[in-house]
Amino acid sequence: MSTIPEPAEDRSAVRALLRLWPYVRPVRSRLFTAAFVAVIASCTGLVIPLVLKWMVDGPVADGDTAGVWLGALYLLLLGLAEAGLFGLRRWLVARPLSRVEAEMRAGLYRHLQRLPVAFHDRWASGQLLSRGTTDLMLVRMFLAFPLTFLLVNSVTIVVGVIIMLLQDWTLGLVILGPAVPVMVMCVVFERRYAVVARRAQDQVGDLTTVVEESVLGIRIIKGFGRHRSQARAFRELSATLRGTELRKARLLATIWAVIVTLPEVAIGAALVLGAVQVADGELSAGTLVAFLSTALALRWPVDSIGFLLAMSQEAATATERYFEVMDEPPEKETVSGTSPAADDAGEEDGGLRSEGGLRSEGGLRSEGGLRFEGVVFRYPDARPGSPPVLDRIDLHIRPGESMALVGATGSGKTTLTALVPRLHETTAGRITLDGTDITAMPRAELRAKVAVAFEEPTLFSASIGENVLMGADDTAGAEELERALEVAQAGFAHRLPEGTGTQVGEQGLSLSGGQRQRLALARAVVGRPRFLVLDDPLSALDVHTEAAVEAALREVLAGTTALIVAHRPSTVLLADRVALLSGGRITAVGTHQELLRGNAEYAHLMSGTGRQEDDR
Repeated sequence: MSTIPEPAEDRSAVRALLRLWPYVRPVRSRLFTAAFVAVIASCTGLVIPLVLKWMVDGPVADGDTAGVWLGALYLLLLGLAEAGLFGLRRWLVARPLSRVEAEMRAGLYRHLQRLPVAFHDRWASGQLLSRGTTDLMLVRMFLAFPLTFLLVNSVTIVVGVIIMLLQDWTLGLVILGPAVPVMVMCVVFERRYAVVARRAQDQVGDLTTVVEESVLGIRIIKGFGRHRSQARAFRELSATLRGTELRKARLLATIWAVIVTLPEVAIGAALVLGAVQVADGELSAGTLVAFLSTALALRWPVDSIGFLLAMSQEAATATERYFEVMDEPPEKETVSGTSPAADDAGEEDGGLRSEGGLRSEGGLRSEGGLRFEGVVFRYPDARPGSPPVLDRIDLHIRPGESMALVGATGSGKTTLTALVPRLHETTAGRITLDGTDITAMPRAELRAKVAVAFEEPTLFSASIGENVLMGADDTAGAEELERALEVAQAGFAHRLPEGTGTQVGEQGLSLSGGQRQRLALARAVVGRPRFLVLDDPLSALDVHTEAAVEAALREVLAGTTALIVAHRPSTVLLADRVALLSGGRITAVGTHQELLRGNAEYAHLMSGTGRQEDDR
C-alpha cells in the first residue's frame, strides 16, 4: 500500500480547518451573509414561545377568540419567515461552496502533475483518488452545514438560555444542570472520534486502490483464475473498514445518548417544578408554556452537537489528508549550478568537482549533443550507505548520433533514460543538452526538446489521434499525425471503426501490446524532437513489423540525437555506436562489431546468455 504520513499527535481540528481559509476567502461575503441569515432564522423561531406566552396569558385566559386567531396568524408568519430564511441560507451557500470544492480539486490535480515521479512511486493511486473525491466532498459538506450551524446553534442556545432565565431563573438553572457533563463528553468524544475518522478515511483509500487495480488488471486476474483471492482480499479490507465504521457509529451513539438524555431529564424536571409553581400561584401558565416551548426549541441545537462535531472531525481529517499531498514539494523548475544533491556527494563520488565546476573523470567538456558527466543516482528511498544505481556515468552522444544502451536486466538502463527528461533528479554529476545543463532549463523547455517512448506504453482514454498528438505542440495537425503513424508502422489505426478518431479505452487495453507500442513510438516522433530517448521501443513487435519500423525509424534518427535502450541485435543495429552499462557504470563504448569482438560480456548479452539480475 501507499506510504501514508502518520497524523501528528498534537493535531488540532481547528488548526487543520483554518487552512481552508485561502479557498473560502473569495466567497466569504456570501458565507457570512448566509450565517447571519441562519442566526436570524433561528432567533425568529425563539420568538414563537413568547407569542405563545402572550396568547395563553392574554386571549386564552380572557376568552378572546379574535386574539387567539391573531396569535395564530403571528405564529404562521413567524414559521414562514423562519422557513424562508433557512431556504435563503441554503441558496446563498450552494454555488460558492461548489466553486470552492471545484477549485480545490483542480488545485490538487495541478499539484499532482507537478510532483516528482518519486512521489507517485510511493503513493497508491487509490489514496490520491480518495483525497480528490471523498475527502473534498466531506470538506464541502462541512462548509455548507456544520461550519454554519455550530455558530448558529451556539448563538441559539445562548439566546434561548437567556430567555429562559428571564422567564424564571430557578427553572433556567435546572435546564443548565447538564451543561458541564455534556461539554466534558464532547471533549472526550472529539479526541476519540478524530482517530477513528482518520483511520476510516485511510482505509477507504486502500479499498479504492484495490478496486482500481482489480479493474485495470482484470485480464491478469481472469487469466490466472485469481478472482477468488482478489475477492477475498477485497472482503478483508471491506470488513476492516466496516469495523472502523461501526466503531465510529458506537462513539456517535454514545455521545448522542448523553446529549439527548441529560437535557430531556432536565426538561422533565423543569416541567414538574414549573407545574408545582403554577399550582401554587408562583408562576403563570403562559410563562411555563413559553419556558417549556423555548426548552423544546433548543432540543435540536443541543441534539445536533454530536453529529456536527462528528462531521467537523471528518472534515478536519479530510483537510489534513488533502494538505498532506498539497504540502509535498513539487519538482524544481531549475537548479542553479548542478543537481540538488551534488554538493553533498562531491567527496564520496570520486572527486568529480574542480574549481571550474563539474568535470568528468576524463576531463570532458560540455559540447553539442547529449552528455552525461559524472552522473550518480540513488533512489530517494534507498538505505543510507547503499551503492548507487548509477555510479559516475560518463557518456557523450554527439549531435545527430544514435547511441544504443545495452546491459543486463537491472543494470539501470531505464533509470538512466529517465534522468534525461528529469523524471528523476541526479544525485551528483550533470547532464547537458548542446552544452546546457538540463537543471538550468525550465522543465517545459527541456521536455519540448526531449521526446521519450517507454517500454511499457501508456495510452489514455482518448482517440488514437489525441494520444499520438500529445507528443507535439498544439499546432500539430493531420499531416504530422500521418507522418508519425507511418514511421511507427501504425497504419492499423486507419482500419479501426472510426480511424484515428477511435477511442482506445482506458490504458489502451482494447489494443494489442504491439499496437500500443507503435502508438507510443508515434507519439515520441510526432513532434520532430531534437533529442529522442527510446526505451526498448520495439520489444512487442513481430519480426516483420519490427523490420518495417526500423527502416522508417532510421530516417527519423538521421535528424535527431538519440539514446536507445536495446536488448536485441536488430535494435542495436539502428544505432551508430553502442554503450555497455554494467554494475552502474559505462564499461565499454564502440560499434556493435567492435564490442562483439572485444567485449565478452557484450557478446554474451547479444547471444542471449547474458546474466540476469533483479530489476529495480
